[in-house]
Amino acid sequence: MLPYYYSLNEYLLEHFGRKMYKLALNGGMTCPNRDGLIDTRGCIFCSQGGSGDFAGTAPSITEQINQGKALLSGKYRGDEFIAYFQAYTNTYAPVDYLRRIFMEAVNNESVRILSIATRPDCLSDEVCALLCELNMIKPVWIELGLQTTNENSIQYIRRGYDNSTFTEAVKRLRSMHCCDHIIAHMIVGLPKETPEDMLATADFIADNRIDGIKIQLLHVLKGTDLASDYNRGLFSTLSLDRYIDIIEDIIRTIPPGMVVHRITGDGPKNLLIAPMWSADKKNVLNTMNRRFKEDNIRQGLFRK
Repeated sequence: MLPYYYSLNEYLLEHFGRKMYKLALNGGMTCPNRDGLIDTRGCIFCSQGGSGDFAGTAPSITEQINQGKALLSGKYRGDEFIAYFQAYTNTYAPVDYLRRIFMEAVNNESVRILSIATRPDCLSDEVCALLCELNMIKPVWIELGLQTTNENSIQYIRRGYDNSTFTEAVKRLRSMHCCDHIIAHMIVGLPKETPEDMLATADFIADNRIDGIKIQLLHVLKGTDLASDYNRGLFSTLSLDRYIDIIEDIIRTIPPGMVVHRITGDGPKNLLIAPMWSADKKNVLNTMNRRFKEDNIRQGLFRK
């Protein structure tokens, strides 16, 4: 039995007839939070890898795709993949450059879906026009880093845009038919946020009729300003049990048709400071499923 949420695997089976793995790619870009347009320090939680610590390292996109396929060959025998531009802000470059790297990915015979992680304040009309063009070739997914809607948290993490910018970007993507699927990222466990704050972010995502959600546990990574605050004792991270409590409440909050692309996450083990329990992703998922199963008896949180 599955937890009562619409998982990515379920969505892929229904819409594409198969499970697919993501190939994490690095398009060689930066971010307005790093190059001085907004800030030079990056978001407070972001590592030097720009959230792309698992992305490819080869010079070309084709080489990165082949590199990723080789890494997955031991557990996946399929021949179709999701090309995921993960590192930094993947629409923050001249359109001619974006066209070259995205076309290289979308025209690769192994790529079934093109997924692009970016910021809602980096979606100009010219970029959206390119996304529309790509979306006519293969399905395009746009992943937007919302993280939180709490005003104090927005300032603390140095996000650099207000909530209305997110809403306007979603409207633009939809009105121009730029993509098949919009995904919002949210972080659970930001310092000083209450469960009510986190549920308010989930409500905001639902109110904007977002197609999918990525729920990320707050990780404290070496070399970040967040790590400095953690080491000074300014906040503590969530326990596994508390995290699961909040996840269950989020699942109750979002619409049943919203695709849950991620329900947890594991930071790079060589960079992870806290919470260390998150490094054992198998145990996290098993514990979560046991809790969901127990709640099924009491509250019906499973879909048969």
